[in-house]
Amino acid sequence: MNLKKTIRPVLLLYASSWILAYVILILRIQDDDRGFKESSILIFEQVFPNGTYLTIHHTFFALLFLLFLCLRYFVRVYRKYGRTILLRRLVLRFVLPIGLIFLAFKMLIYSNSNEDSNYNWDFTAVNQTGKVKRHFEYDGKQRGMSVFGWRGDKSKAIDDLIKTNIEWVAVVPFLYQENERTKVMDTPHKREGYGRRDSTFIANILKMREKGLYIHLKPHLWMSEGWRSDIAMDTEEEWKDWFESYRVNMLHYARMAELTGVELFCVGTELRSSIKKQPEAWCKLISEIKQVYSGKLTYAANWYDEYEHVTFWDELDFIGIQAYFPLTDNQNPDLATIKRGWESHIESLELFFNQYKKPILFTEVGYKSEALATVKPWEWGNALSILHRKKSDRTQQLAYEALFQEIWHKEWFAGMHIWEWNTESTPEGAKTNLNFSPRFKPAENVISKWYGKKATQN
Repeated sequence: MNLKKTIRPVLLLYASSWILAYVILILRIQDDDRGFKESSILIFEQVFPNGTYLTIHHTFFALLFLLFLCLRYFVRVYRKYGRTILLRRLVLRFVLPIGLIFLAFKMLIYSNSNEDSNYNWDFTAVNQTGKVKRHFEYDGKQRGMSVFGWRGDKSKAIDDLIKTNIEWVAVVPFLYQENERTKVMDTPHKREGYGRRDSTFIANILKMREKGLYIHLKPHLWMSEGWRSDIAMDTEEEWKDWFESYRVNMLHYARMAELTGVELFCVGTELRSSIKKQPEAWCKLISEIKQVYSGKLTYAANWYDEYEHVTFWDELDFIGIQAYFPLTDNQNPDLATIKRGWESHIESLELFFNQYKKPILFTEVGYKSEALATVKPWEWGNALSILHRKKSDRTQQLAYEALFQEIWHKEWFAGMHIWEWNTESTPEGAKTNLNFSPRFKPAENVISKWYGKKATQN
């Protein structure tokens, strides 16, 4: 074997994979808000060195390389033995093994997504009027949904939200820093005015408000590695620098909220370590936000080891909780079991309400469509979860039914923003995904029924 002839195409293929990745990324992230040079710096300094990205890239390259080896092998077979032997080996050594793997893959997906559950869809719960019912004006309950996928014309997507009796939409722009030790997060490239991404949010917010929907603007800090609750700095000066970058971001979005007439603005989401470390900085930031934004305010505190430590609830209009409370110990629970799981949490929430006399809003609550959804509701899955976890639309449906039955009518409860709704979801995808989205699943119908009627207090 000529080593040079073997290594050369490998290196060429490897280099080509990076060039292709760069071209794709530059086309995706370059916009009015970030020029070619800045986009290139971002790719080489933050994207390419990222551990998750490197894993994906090299996995893709390995598959590409295997395809290259197969192609080279069959070319050599053809040249040496002719077409008949080529076709025989192609079938036996390539088509048949891949076919068997694909068949096994599809059978595994079918097995894990097949559920013996008969849910009778109630079509009378669908809002066919094309208008928001605005029950919020009657009972003060926020019938919310965290919605993603705003690119392009979303007129039909907005109509679909109204059909499901959703009255509040949580719009979630993402802030970014690489990991828990990053000293400062990314800040807007345009301090004055708005770039293309912000303009997309603004246009859709205005369109939704024209339709009668209420808006909750809820910027999220996203990290490539780690969790935002565990951000850690070595010195007080580093903490100040980090918070200053956060402050710049939040004032930017507070001004956007005022510009668009947003009804609710969230000053932060699950930033536990900063909440404990920098209470004075948070109070000062809230005061600054109030100078540029005139609507209601909340903070989205995690259900575990955070909402009790927030010192500035008195400065806000709602106590916001990311309500991923564990409800059961076992998978595939029945409705009664899930409802019992709420008892201790409701007791704690009522005590907390009595302490502050502020309405409690579930800034996020959601359940995946899988059998373990009520055990650890906060856990995310991935595209491969269907290969090793059991799908259960029934568990998701019952989890929402229990949530509404146990919480919805509480006097202290201000409503919820369900996680999550993607405007680009499809009925076909809903059959096999285990994600949080209730779209095209029985849970959507449960939500539509409860959101579609006025709440009575108890």
